[in-house]
Amino acid sequence: MKRREFMIGLGAAAMTLSSAAQAQKSSMPVIGSLNRPSAGTETFAEAFRRGLKQMRFVEGQNISIVGRWPNANEELRDAAAELVRRRVALIFTADNGGALAAKATTSDIPIVFVVGLDPVAMGLASSINRPGGNATGVAFQASALEPKRFELLHALLPHMSLVAALINPDNPNADVTALRSAASSSGLQLLILEARNLAELETAFARSVEHRASALLVTSDRLFNLERRRVVDLAARSAMPAMYPWRDFADAGGLMSYGNSLTDAFRQGGIYAGRILSGDRPADLPIWQPTRFEFVINLKVAKTLNLEIPPGLLAFADEVIE
Repeated sequence: MKRREFMIGLGAAAMTLSSAAQAQKSSMPVIGSLNRPSAGTETFAEAFRRGLKQMRFVEGQNISIVGRWPNANEELRDAAAELVRRRVALIFTADNGGALAAKATTSDIPIVFVVGLDPVAMGLASSINRPGGNATGVAFQASALEPKRFELLHALLPHMSLVAALINPDNPNADVTALRSAASSSGLQLLILEARNLAELETAFARSVEHRASALLVTSDRLFNLERRRVVDLAARSAMPAMYPWRDFADAGGLMSYGNSLTDAFRQGGIYAGRILSGDRPADLPIWQPTRFEFVINLKVAKTLNLEIPPGLLAFADEVIE
């Protein structure tokens, strides 16, 4: 497992936190954010704050948030250790490696995580229902939904034969064998497109056009999640019908999504942080896993692509964006 990857179906989102919060009174509880500052995370940061607000914690009024991420000469444990030395009231991390580093650094300070792998297998918790220890949070298994996503794509385009799948090969959830099996079960051939960075994203979409793929399935990955607007724009420029892992993509102008909402995961993380600050023990808070998956269709995009959505697919949709 690569320690610095962010996965939710997962693989993947980090928060950008305001520096103004660092100037609050010392008596105010402090949340330490162990997250990579990146463009595209503002929506998730706001969702985390909304969750805190639901528990009556407002940044700058009765809570402060300080961010820390290792520089080029540091390890994640160094950043986690600094938060521990500051005696923050709680550590929040939406990074797989960050969660492992925080857990390895402290057994006393509560940790709230958002991860895209099995937290029990990672060693973050004893069980899903009773985590034990000092860590709890939100866990996604986004890759488990790929067969359903292929099925929905095939229902939209029943005559297609070749579908492309966008993966980050550095992501531990990028299981090519499972993807091929899922595509095969829907009677589809699979073209694997690899992208580790923005430049490779452009190349991947160019390959999909070159090979005349009929559609694209975007897997869950931190890079794709953060750059969802660029991914959606590349699909539009390529006139490529695409299925996405989170509704945040459909909200950003993607054609279809099947999964849960990353913003809702961050909001739940904020709620858990607020509950712990109010006295609940992380050991007793079950790890939150989504039990309801939304199928979202963006009709505006479908019209742009000159696609007629079958009535059965519209009826199955939880939400239709017009």
